Amino acid sequence: MITLSLAEIAEIVGGQSYDIPDPAVTVTGPVVIDSREVAPGSLFAAFAGERVDGHDYAQRAVEAGAAAVLAARPVGVPAIVVDDVVGALGALARAVVERLGTTVVGLTGSAGKTSTKDLIAQLLQRKGPTVWTPGSLNNEIGLPVTALTATAETEHLVLEMGARGVGHIHYLANLTPPRIGLVLNVGSAHLGEFGSREAIAQAKGELVEVLPEDGCAVLNADDPLVRAMASRTKARVLLFGEAPEADVRGEKVRMTADGRPAFELHTPTGCSDVTMRLYGEHHVSNALAAAAVAHELGMSVTEIAEALSEAGTLSRWRMEVTERPDSVTVVNDAYNANPESMRAALRALAAMGQARGADGGRTWAVLGQMAELGDASLAEHDAVGRLAVRLNVSKLVAVGGREASWLQLGAYNEGSWGEESVHVSDAQAAVDLLRSELRPGDVVLVKASRSVGLEKVALALLENSTEGEVAGR
Repeated sequence: MITLSLAEIAEIVGGQSYDIPDPAVTVTGPVVIDSREVAPGSLFAAFAGERVDGHDYAQRAVEAGAAAVLAARPVGVPAIVVDDVVGALGALARAVVERLGTTVVGLTGSAGKTSTKDLIAQLLQRKGPTVWTPGSLNNEIGLPVTALTATAETEHLVLEMGARGVGHIHYLANLTPPRIGLVLNVGSAHLGEFGSREAIAQAKGELVEVLPEDGCAVLNADDPLVRAMASRTKARVLLFGEAPEADVRGEKVRMTADGRPAFELHTPTGCSDVTMRLYGEHHVSNALAAAAVAHELGMSVTEIAEALSEAGTLSRWRMEVTERPDSVTVVNDAYNANPESMRAALRALAAMGQARGADGGRTWAVLGQMAELGDASLAEHDAVGRLAVRLNVSKLVAVGGREASWLQLGAYNEGSWGEESVHVSDAQAAVDLLRSELRPGDVVLVKASRSVGLEKVALALLENSTEGEVAGR
């Protein structure tokens, strides 16, 4: 973070200093919300959560080298006390970003945010120092904490923005005002919270509404609800997608034999071929979105194509492909799930299975609940189960309760009888089943919403140990 004195921070956040012997002491380390991550010169932000109260760790944070604590009450060590720690953290982030003058890229969408953010980061790193959201820390705490890791050398700040309701993205975008705003898509994720795709579009479009006139709104030409957001911004609009009128366009899109996307990338400055290391056709749209941002920031089409062809995944449990010594391939995509990403992952699984040919192993889809779908939940789970059958996935393992039973029911109604699909109660039961039945050459996809914790299945399958317990059960 840019160096600030405790007195300056107190003024920015409107806080009262307690037990600070020297207000001129500067914060030179990161702003952290976990006392275990404190480094010398840090500012420790204390939050009172449902299970843990950060104020209880204030003493530990200062002993570890924190210059002070940002707190909601006096804690007996140097502290800046505010009424609202979340709001104060946001105010501090805004002040720091304004002083740095770095180019802020904000992105949102129903699916693919984290994968696209990782691609953008890998492209922009080739231009200059870049800071980006780690994992999916895209809320009112994670976003400012990320922004506060930027330094005077940072040229690009890439921030993922999530929303649980109308107004959330507007709040986040005003904390760190972006010059470039990217909207990926409007899908079914959080349908239960928003009620309709139109309401989701209303919330996602808040990002382009805050862009300045000299900014750029990067919009998906293939998604009508996103494309319509052009009328909601005063910024210049740059379209990406496979539509003929897209400014940054993918043509001759195809999948390699082993399920990786390849396409011809067209930008206003030329065209170049891309063959990605990532698996799944959904990465085409993600790559085109990242390419549009990179183009806006001055990268040539050759540079962009080369970077996309070399890019990997930076965030865990997102289409992580690992081959075991016995040739069983485990695809860990268990970080999150919605109907769009579930369909994309199943198609990638099918392509990986087809690439192995007639002599290859079987494909296994180990799937769990897609959360927050509201009244659409039964239909969406049923549809995913049916799709697994249509794609000729060899084995469907539905893990969990009611929603898992809907997955299996969809498969059954599509014609998956006998041993082609099975419903098991939990992750441990899935591991036990897989360990007893997997054969060399099989490909296993593991995917569900984060709350299900299905990553335990993938991790257990990759453990060297042959013990039957799932870690963390």
